[in-house]
Amino acid sequence: MEAFLRRRDLPGICRTDDLNNPDFQFVSTETRQTTRAQALILNTFEDLEGPILSHIRIRMPNVYTIGPLHSHHKTRLAATAPPMVATTTSNSLWEEDSSCITWLDAQPSQSVIYVSFGSIATITNRQLMELWHGLVNSGKRFLWVIRSQLVTSGDGEAQIPAELLEATKERGYVVGWAPQEEVLDHPAVGGFLTHSGWNSTLESIVAGVPMICWPYFVDQQVNSRFVGEVWKLGMDMKDTCDRDIVEKMVKDLMEVRKSELVQSANRMAELAGKAIGKGGSSFCNLDRLIEDIKLMSMQSPKIT
Repeated sequence: MEAFLRRRDLPGICRTDDLNNPDFQFVSTETRQTTRAQALILNTFEDLEGPILSHIRIRMPNVYTIGPLHSHHKTRLAATAPPMVATTTSNSLWEEDSSCITWLDAQPSQSVIYVSFGSIATITNRQLMELWHGLVNSGKRFLWVIRSQLVTSGDGEAQIPAELLEATKERGYVVGWAPQEEVLDHPAVGGFLTHSGWNSTLESIVAGVPMICWPYFVDQQVNSRFVGEVWKLGMDMKDTCDRDIVEKMVKDLMEVRKSELVQSANRMAELAGKAIGKGGSSFCNLDRLIEDIKLMSMQSPKIT
């Protein structure tokens, strides 16, 4: 990807000018341990990252692509367990506020942009205000996850203008945490403003929801570049937090480029579904992984 990824598309640790940086040293040391591995187990699927996987296999031929894991898990459960068991599982680390589903039920099809920056990312008060103004000024409906500790208070307490609060009451809904998979699957949701974490990216892909990517750290810078320029599933807004740009991108996603992006997202969702379906690449790779682990356990010397 040397001709494609820009410096600002790389994880922050790859952009340090200090080779003695402790974080850089840690990552450098740990990644060298890869040579000890006999295989890689990856939460992805062949149709999504085929060209990249082909490069990985030059150095590590045995790669098990078994994703998207969250959807693959549900598929396997549905085949072996009662329906209610398969549909009520959740891997959320936070208590979910399901009241937003009732609110979504009252909204028109594909009219809501869902906003969530995951469980770790933080934003400043200034960024909160720019994002909020942009969402309100776009005129689109929005469901926003503002969890506790999302906003840092380093730049003073945020004074939320009354007009923002009033406009949010009219066409917005705010929760501390949401059942994200259920939200993305809801017919009222037409877009996702995300931090581009890999789990969120895969959940959006499976649901066929186009994205606006505002990455925070680690792999998210790379993910957002791929979403916008390789997979054509949305737009990359990295390194920018300006109300005018937020407003424009929301309008582009939900209106101007809606047809184009939805078509692309639906196609990738279909490929993800095929990968985890019986006979699909991820389905077969998981079976192969299980059999290989069983074989390894049989070949290992028994401890007495």
